[in-house]
Amino acid sequence: MSEPIRLGHIGLTFHEASAVEVAQILERHGHTVSFASAPHEKAFDLLAQGEVDLLASAWLPSSHDTYLNPLLDQVEKVTVLYEPYCIWGVPDYVSESDVASVSDLLREPALGRMERLIQGINPGAGISRFSAAMIGAYELDAAGYEFRTGDEAACFDRFEAAVAEGRWVVVPLWHPQFLHNRYNIRALEEPKGLLGTKDQATLVVRKDAVDKIGPDAMTELRNLYVGNAKLSAMEDNLRKAQSN
Repeated sequence: MSEPIRLGHIGLTFHEASAVEVAQILERHGHTVSFASAPHEKAFDLLAQGEVDLLASAWLPSSHDTYLNPLLDQVEKVTVLYEPYCIWGVPDYVSESDVASVSDLLREPALGRMERLIQGINPGAGISRFSAAMIGAYELDAAGYEFRTGDEAACFDRFEAAVAEGRWVVVPLWHPQFLHNRYNIRALEEPKGLLGTKDQATLVVRKDAVDKIGPDAMTELRNLYVGNAKLSAMEDNLRKAQSN
């Protein structure tokens, strides 16, 4: 019997969905897989302390390099699972002619119709760090806009409730993400470049776990690619299954 493998992921459902894909490969090669999840920075702490063998995944370079860089001598970058990027999005019923860019939030008709609360997820997320900086950089606070961190439900449920009622709302989001599988969400132009670049969601493994995983499983992991659209759908399916 192959050795058990400890697989870490950031405690959000789309990270869980990608971890499930990784686990399926490990299990095909005879491993028993246990999962460990934690908020963003704490998930990298688990990797650093050897409490997990792999992490699915690190978004590099924009979002998670600050967490992974201190560990580069301990880990190997295995494969790019998908190419995530951050956005500020609005529902597609908010016309592009009315609100095309972040700066348009300071003009009519957005001033009269857009909700001022921009509800995010936990503070360690790249999108949260980027969004907090954008409030000041675009002087949105002067018009009453506020970015607030919270849990997944605070962000996602609020967006879905707003769409159900046809309200104008900005959601700080990313691709891939399950809401894109349910709604057409239009990204606002962000000319200051504060939302980072398109990242590479990279599966990382501790170097001291490579032999335990084995050459055949490592070869298959190095060839694993999921892609944004598939992962958005996978996360949506996972969330629906968990709610039943």
